[in-house]
Amino acid sequence: MEVLVLGAGAVGCYLGGQLARSGHKVTLVSRRPTAEAIKRNGLTIIEGEKQYRTKPVIVSALREAFQNDSHFDLILLTVKAYDAQAALYEMVAFCPTVPKVITMQNGIGIEEIFIDEFTPERIVAGSLTTPLSHETANSVIVERSDRGLALAPAQPGTDISTWAALFQQAGIETISLNDYRSMKWSKALLNMVGNATSAILNRHPKLVYNYGPTYDLEMEMLKESLAVMKAQKLKTIDLPGVQPNRLAVAVNRLPKSLVKPILTNIVTSGRGNKMPSFHIDLMAGREQNEVTYHNGAVAQAGEALGIPTPVNEALSDILVKIAHREIDYEVFNGRPKRLVAEVQKYKKARKKKK
Repeated sequence: MEVLVLGAGAVGCYLGGQLARSGHKVTLVSRRPTAEAIKRNGLTIIEGEKQYRTKPVIVSALREAFQNDSHFDLILLTVKAYDAQAALYEMVAFCPTVPKVITMQNGIGIEEIFIDEFTPERIVAGSLTTPLSHETANSVIVERSDRGLALAPAQPGTDISTWAALFQQAGIETISLNDYRSMKWSKALLNMVGNATSAILNRHPKLVYNYGPTYDLEMEMLKESLAVMKAQKLKTIDLPGVQPNRLAVAVNRLPKSLVKPILTNIVTSGRGNKMPSFHIDLMAGREQNEVTYHNGAVAQAGEALGIPTPVNEALSDILVKIAHREIDYEVFNGRPKRLVAEVQKYKKARKKKK
């Protein structure tokens, strides 16, 4: 099968590398430095004591992939959520009659923009739970091998067994689900745990959860998110190696003394000593941040449904303003009480609007 991977970050390199290793013709679209490194030395996947080296085709622009009337059976979209719209414009320009597209973005709302352009029959949503990191530009480390990939069709009832088998045969534990929105919201719920708060405070999520007021803030954030899911009749769905449903039950039903160890375990076992993704984007100086597609998306959906989501709104708004340098980073750096006080202002403002 001929597969185009648009975005050669850790996820794109891992999925593309595994598919190439299993005999498929893979073309990676990457930024020039990464493209040059892969051209020189190939792409290496490191999983425990094992290392796999592949030589996929590598290009530094989408238009290069479609020279000479190239045809692809599948486009695997692995760019960051905030780059998806730009990727869509390129796809419309260079491959308007796209085959099947699998969207691999974390967050909420990406599938809808591709559905609007290409119709739901062509879109499959994907959620990867395997934690990955880059060792070098042309190598990716699999940090846990007990996770995997979930796929769900944008059009209910569409047969996606071919695509599930594609990844399963490439050595990636893969499951098929029916409801892509429940899948994406379930994954987003896990991604949000300790993420925005940690980025704003510049502190590891474990410290966030060990301090009572910020732990309470996290609980409020999760309860708001679950309330918005419930209003949309979306269920939490367990994914390979992770249990959003267990998280939802704990947050909504268990006493604080029992919930705290569960959440602390999630933020430590899933990330180890690594800082979460929102913090990584912020430290890289990026003005865009995936918080918009997580806490921001929850706040937007809550607004449309008439459900108060002041904590999600505050966390998204504050982090975006820090990223845009509208708020100096030092205002909240290591100052949890300051953040809690700021969130209280959002709560009061929300009450005044009623």
